[in-house]
Amino acid sequence: MKDVVVYTVDYCPYCKKAEILLNEKGIPFKKIDITHNENEYRQKLGEYYGIKGRVTVPQIIIGGRRIGGFDVMQKLENAGELDKLLED
Repeated sequence: MKDVVVYTVDYCPYCKKAEILLNEKGIPFKKIDITHNENEYRQKLGEYYGIKGRVTVPQIIIGGRRIGGFDVMQKLENAGELDKLLED
């Protein structure tokens, strides 16, 4: 299974939804809480992934590839594509 990283802030309902979905599916993930340095991390994430301006959270990275936020991950799950994306 590919590595999964989720950048979150502690007050974000979509971050919580992403964590719940991953936990329900039994998918191990690394959670990086950026709450305390939020502006800095959002800027750095944007620069790293070529996004103009601040990025939204959660930012979900699967196998080193940014897929986006919870809505994208939920669409992948609904389409049966999330499991395929996680395969090595």
